[in-house]
Amino acid sequence: MEPNGNKPASSERLDAVFAALSDATRRAILARLAAGPATVAQLAEPFAVTQPAISKHLKVLEAAGLIARDREAQRRPSRLDAAPLAEASEWLVDYRSYWKASSAGNADPVEESKLKKKKKKHKKH
Repeated sequence: MEPNGNKPASSERLDAVFAALSDATRRAILARLAAGPATVAQLAEPFAVTQPAISKHLKVLEAAGLIARDREAQRRPSRLDAAPLAEASEWLVDYRSYWKASSAGNADPVEESKLKKKKKKHKKH
């Protein structure tokens, strides 16, 4: 049982979801699919990569359960399946109280990191 009382998500599934999310191209593909189903050609448009490269990314996303692929005649549009994202989010929420408590009253470490990055950007300009 997780700290929040939820049933734990499968370790293998969480591993696959976080591995899939570790790539910026795959995150961009998921963002695009949040707007609706798309074919490989449509997903490849904004990237400087081949359709076979996008297909490999789709296979990783599909293996993680993050997308489903339909068959419409010769087309195979992909669509987002957000359930694994919800499971990953629930897993992360369990640790939110930890990182807040460990900062001993300071700002959230994630927010502190964002502020540091912003400050670095402003110093460069």
